Amino acid sequence: MEHSLEPMEKSGYLNEEYRLFHIKDQTEREYHPHYHDFHKIIVFLSGKVTYHIEGKAYHLKPWDILLVNQGAIHKPEIDTSLPYERFILWIRSDIHDHELTTCFQKARDRSFNLIRLDSQVQERLKDILSELESSLRSDAFCSDLLSYALFSQLMVYVNRIFLEESYILDQKSYTFDSQIESLVRYINHHLDRDLSIDHLARKYFLSKYHMMRKFKEETGYTMHNYITSKRLLNARDLISHGTPVMKAAQQSGFKDYTTFVRAYKKQFGASPTKG
Repeated sequence: MEHSLEPMEKSGYLNEEYRLFHIKDQTEREYHPHYHDFHKIIVFLSGKVTYHIEGKAYHLKPWDILLVNQGAIHKPEIDTSLPYERFILWIRSDIHDHELTTCFQKARDRSFNLIRLDSQVQERLKDILSELESSLRSDAFCSDLLSYALFSQLMVYVNRIFLEESYILDQKSYTFDSQIESLVRYINHHLDRDLSIDHLARKYFLSKYHMMRKFKEETGYTMHNYITSKRLLNARDLISHGTPVMKAAQQSGFKDYTTFVRAYKKQFGASPTKG
């Protein structure tokens, strides 16, 4: 199913540095493509789920780990005939120990989000997750400190595995349209460049109408909405790190400042100076 969402749909709010969920459900809910203002880790436990992230479809096995970086467009495709169980970890992008989020930047750079582990490493991570879940529920002495230590330990392991590429790479675990995957990667790495439909069609030797149709089929968004939203997310990130608003707009590919301000308010519900 195709979805045209304008502005791009945000899901979830996170005030603390991280939050852990352990969910098992079986509902007829349909998920639409969306993004978060924080990073997310999904540890798949059981069910039958294909997870779509930025044009790639990941076919999950138990204890697969998915890294969903802030602003990444994603949605699960769930077979509702089976219960779907997973751990979900939300992590603020501005967490104090920012090194722990390195894996998300690397996932964005690689356009690859899946960690599939051998049984020995699986068991270690199972133990840490179990201890973390128990500690977060406890009111024992310094349980908050123990929880953060366990969270940090988990993230160190995940980063080491992903950065060192010491995971199982199974070509059958994901599928994608190579042209659209390349197009998505180019857009995300060249937001300040000419990303007009005509320019991209020439660059990828595609009919622009064929390119736009395929892009929407693979991502759930029109190319215009996708590019505009990604530019706005990038501008907001630059502004939050101290870049002047007009410069952030220019560096994110907006040539007209008035158009940028209008789009920013529509996307985030506030002016850029307050974003």
